[in-house]
Amino acid sequence: MQHHLSEILEQEFDVSEEVFNDTRKLCLEQNALLSEMLVKKKILSEHQLLEAFSRLYNLPLLPSITFETLDTEFTRKVSIQFLKKFAMVPVRHLSYLTGLPPDFSDRTPSDPPVIIMNDPSLFQALDDIVRLLGWEDPVLALSTREAIFSLINTAYDSSRDTAEQLVADMEESGSDILSEIEETADLLDDTSDAPIIKLVNHIISQSVKSGASDIHLEPYQHTFKVRNRVDGVLYDLLSPPKWMQSALISRIKVMAKMNIAEKRLPQDGRFEVKIGDQSIDIRVSTIPITHGERLVLRLLNKSGTLFELPELGFKDDKLDTVERLIRYSHGIILVTGPTGSGKTTTLYAILSKINSPDINIITIEDPVEYQLKGIGQIQVNSKIDLTFARGLRSIVRQDPDVILIGEMRDQETADIGVQSALTGHLVFSTLHTNDSASAITRLKDIGVEPFLISSSVIAVIAQRLVRVLCEECKEAYHPDEETLAQLRQLKVREGLGHTEIPIDDSLTIYRSVGCPRCMHSGYRGRIGIYEIMVMNDTLQNMILKTHDSHQIKKEAVRLGMTTLYDDGIQRVLEGTTTIEEVLRVTQT
Repeated sequence: MQHHLSEILEQEFDVSEEVFNDTRKLCLEQNALLSEMLVKKKILSEHQLLEAFSRLYNLPLLPSITFETLDTEFTRKVSIQFLKKFAMVPVRHLSYLTGLPPDFSDRTPSDPPVIIMNDPSLFQALDDIVRLLGWEDPVLALSTREAIFSLINTAYDSSRDTAEQLVADMEESGSDILSEIEETADLLDDTSDAPIIKLVNHIISQSVKSGASDIHLEPYQHTFKVRNRVDGVLYDLLSPPKWMQSALISRIKVMAKMNIAEKRLPQDGRFEVKIGDQSIDIRVSTIPITHGERLVLRLLNKSGTLFELPELGFKDDKLDTVERLIRYSHGIILVTGPTGSGKTTTLYAILSKINSPDINIITIEDPVEYQLKGIGQIQVNSKIDLTFARGLRSIVRQDPDVILIGEMRDQETADIGVQSALTGHLVFSTLHTNDSASAITRLKDIGVEPFLISSSVIAVIAQRLVRVLCEECKEAYHPDEETLAQLRQLKVREGLGHTEIPIDDSLTIYRSVGCPRCMHSGYRGRIGIYEIMVMNDTLQNMILKTHDSHQIKKEAVRLGMTTLYDDGIQRVLEGTTTIEEVLRVTQT
């Protein structure tokens, strides 16, 4: 039987004793764990090290862990910092976990508890956790740090009091809390146990957990409401008593480094928080209204990965069209839609698609939402007069092949964008318009000459986001005659739509129901619907004569363009979304 880790590493993984001893010496010098150093120096992979520990200590290895339910009793006795420092998690009833090896899968709640570790050589930490929990003879198992941290985060997140419970507790001792707040000059000086701080943390944490994009704090005459926006729809989160209004708003303003004494002028700020392994960038906007200050927090999960074009909702011919357009050497491609319709996400997906070492891509944005590897990104800063126009004038001297302009807000920015497109650059930008044809009208209103629009714009992509039906609870049905009549009327109003829809009694579509998995909303996530107007000779000549968006759209549809409504109805027929969603976002 092998009794030394070095022997196992040398025989099984070809790690020489000299390398092992050098690593151990380095650990002593840096006061680091041997297991972490072996992986950090890439002497072993984490899985190889766990296999070695498994053989050395004769412990079962759980490579991945998922769970149905989780006993969180230990969260009241052991700090999350302790468990994360030593990468271990106690599990009272392992039978609740799934994906276990055969010798663990038949365990019952009456069996001894289990402590899952990443490094079983941490005997002192193991003794401490056993003593804190009062457990006798727990069973040990091994798993990856990622799996252990996931269990820890889930356990502590689910064991927290809800925001509603915090508000209820605070109402019972409201006068005491107010006196504490009045005595504190700076809310950041409070401990993390301060009720207002805990409540703000829980509001943010619950919103991130539910996938919210925004949090709204709305004061009224006698009430105060907190709402969050999930998948584009606002939901009530909680209604704290009116006396908490000032304290909550002040706490958030302090976090965002705003002037808490200034309540008469709009302010903007930002701060960053970490929730588990997620890094959340939060932009805060305040405006004074009749009954106090109204705050909106925009949440941006910086840990999220960039989407590929098919994941955004581009399919078949639309995907082919976009992939062809973004390979052009010059011209302007505009992405249009209202605020929050996913324009920036689409542009980032496009840039990621074309990004390669042989082209120079530079962006100017407000704000820079994601860091893109290999791409130069400029952040607009009005305090030092770094505007879109000023930044663009510098960009064109940086020998770019592709330029991304966050938004064409004024004539100067639009003119520089047009000139860049005409002098051999591929330019991407956004506009706030309702459909693709309206982008032409908007550029004309800004002050761009029609002949410049005609010769520089190569395509306009209009988009909206529709909520995706929850796969667990969506329900098939045949729409009633009133709905069918409405569909027929809309199709006629759209004119020359190209989606062939049998609008009769045989039509089968889906509707939302609601279940615990989708928080009873009936929807989980969102996907894009698109309208792509590709410029050709006919449309270019038409723009020289008129900038009436209705006429331009009608001609584009005649030439084969599918409208937002058409694309949305195709999603309805596929069972991806509902008629109500398509009507909500296309405003027809």
